Amino acid sequence: MARKQFDLIVFDWDGTLMDSTSTIVKSIQAAARDLGLPVPRDEDASHVIGLGLHEAMQMAMPNIDPALYPKMVERYRFHYLTKDPELVLFDGVRDMLAELSQDGYFLAVATGKSRVGLNRALNAVGLLSLFDATRCADETFSKPHPAMLQELTRELGQDLKRTVMIGDTTHDLLMANNAGASAVAVEYGAHPIDQLHSCQPMYSAQNVTQLHEWLSEHA
Repeated sequence: MARKQFDLIVFDWDGTLMDSTSTIVKSIQAAARDLGLPVPRDEDASHVIGLGLHEAMQMAMPNIDPALYPKMVERYRFHYLTKDPELVLFDGVRDMLAELSQDGYFLAVATGKSRVGLNRALNAVGLLSLFDATRCADETFSKPHPAMLQELTRELGQDLKRTVMIGDTTHDLLMANNAGASAVAVEYGAHPIDQLHSCQPMYSAQNVTQLHEWLSEHA
C-alpha cells in the first residue's frame, strides 16, 4: 500500500496501546497511602500519565517534601509490578500494528516508562521485535519536550514532517507539536477529550477500531 502522509508512526504505550491507565492511577494512590501522604484524586493521578516517573510524582503531588519523591517512586513501582502481569493490550492493537508493519511503515514507541519497564511490557505481549525503535523517559527528556521524536527520527533516518505521534495525553500531542510532527489523539486513555482537542490533533479516535481505520485510509 502506498504511504500517503507518513513514513514513521510513533505510539505512546500506556493508555494508547496498553490498557494500563487505571492500574497506574491506583498505584500512585496506593504509594501515597503507604507513606501517609494526601492521596491524589483520580484526575490528578491520571493527568501525569505519560511523563517520566519522577516528573509524574512531582506534578501529581506538588506540595509534599521533595525528599519523599524517591520513596513515592519506590512504592509506586512496588504496587505497579504486582499488577503488571495482568495488563493486556487494547482489543485490536495487535492486528493494527501487524498490518501497519506489513504495509512498510516504520513503527516506534515514545513512552514515559523506564527502559526496563517498556522492555518487560513488550516481551510480555510479544511485540519487542515489531518496533523499529523505542525511546523511554529515563533515556532522554520527558514529554512534552520534543527530544524523543527528534531522536527517533534521527535514529531511523526519517523526516519529522512525515512522522505522526499517537497518544492519549496532552503530553503526547504537545510533544508532537513541539517537534513539528503531526499528532493523533485517542480518547480511551488518560486525558479528557476536551483537553486532547485543545492541542488540535489532526484526528481523534474514540477507539482502536477507529484509529486503525483512519491510519489505513489516511496514513
